[in-house]
Amino acid sequence: MKTLFTFALAGLLATGTFAANDLEDLKANSTVNATYKKINVHLKEGVGKAKIVIFDMNGKRLHSRSVKAKEDLIVPYNMNSLPCGEYRVMISTEDEEVTYTVETVEKEEPAPLVYPLMAYGKKVDKNTINLLVVGLEEAGVDVKIKKVIDNKVVYKEIVDQPEGFRKDYRLNGVQAEDVYLEVTDIKGRTKTIYF
Repeated sequence: MKTLFTFALAGLLATGTFAANDLEDLKANSTVNATYKKINVHLKEGVGKAKIVIFDMNGKRLHSRSVKAKEDLIVPYNMNSLPCGEYRVMISTEDEEVTYTVETVEKEEPAPLVYPLMAYGKKVDKNTINLLVVGLEEAGVDVKIKKVIDNKVVYKEIVDQPEGFRKDYRLNGVQAEDVYLEVTDIKGRTKTIYF
């Protein structure tokens, strides 16, 4: 009788060890991670048939899905329509169950790139300057020719040319070295060009 009791106890302990190893096996063969508002469930080949259930912060079941992992498998979930926060992901097989907690966050949108105004000037001769403006998204460039000495406006105009333009300006009574260009597009980007 004592021997029978010893065998029963040993069998019970061995079964408990197998159950603990099964839980460790599922945990070792699965991972869950969140990137912004996307959750990815990774299951390795050895998992086999499994059920994936996602719960919200209050324990409400949001989604349930059965999968079969014959090979490594990634099951994606898009959480864009749900609020940011913690979610529980439960993975279960016939023998095992493991629960992960992940947190979704808003993706910060980068500030839009603002490119500088692409305006270039060159001296054609002592009384003529050339202006080249390229890469405009909208028409409307304010061009001012000013004296270097006192910043007095010698000439100004608005050029309504889409995408860009090239234009020569003939100076009367002033030389190219004595003036500079102040060019401003419709978006408020400004460039000053000296000769």
